[in-house]
Amino acid sequence: MAERKSSRQPIADQMYDLLLHQFMSGERGAGESLNIGALSRELDVSQTPLREALARLEYTGLVQREALRGYRVAPMMTRAEVEQLKEARLVLEPRLAHDAALRITPEFLAALRESMDEFERSADAADMETEGFDMYWRSDNRFHTLIAEQSGNQFLELAYAALAGQVQRFRLFSKFGRTGARQAAPEHGAIFDALAAGDADAAAEAMRLHVVGATQRLLGS
Repeated sequence: MAERKSSRQPIADQMYDLLLHQFMSGERGAGESLNIGALSRELDVSQTPLREALARLEYTGLVQREALRGYRVAPMMTRAEVEQLKEARLVLEPRLAHDAALRITPEFLAALRESMDEFERSADAADMETEGFDMYWRSDNRFHTLIAEQSGNQFLELAYAALAGQVQRFRLFSKFGRTGARQAAPEHGAIFDALAAGDADAAAEAMRLHVVGATQRLLGS
């Protein structure tokens, strides 16, 4: 029976979190079939919350649905897709960092610092063990999401939320010794310093360098 986080959390949310963890940990590999009936028996839940969770995961890009064949874990990104994602991130994320720098609060900086501390703790283990990789992608996701939320523009925030699932695919593609977490940690620090100083232009440039650097490290270029 699947371990549940909390009896108060809706079952569909539990299944979403569980499946997401399994994808990122490699327990369910890229391209693997996700038969709802088999999942229902394996996880001891009804099919309704599973369908809801899979539909939400499809929206993120981590799950794909094929006509007459059902769901499957999304395949690893191609090099072309990684480059295209970089271009999309460069349009959006420097602007988010720029705008967030104009709306700094102590609470925001404290939350951002916490995500950075978790990321730094994961850096040495991210390329070697599942637990380290799990902390790496969760803290990295939190760092970028906090900045998007702080931008103050609900439409830019929604645009990032729509892109975030593809960023998760990017992180999944970066497994097996290619996360570059050790190099990314000081880049997060540079973004944080610019934000803390309220320097919008510097924050945008630091974010641009981070997105470019992450892509180059993944592709080995």
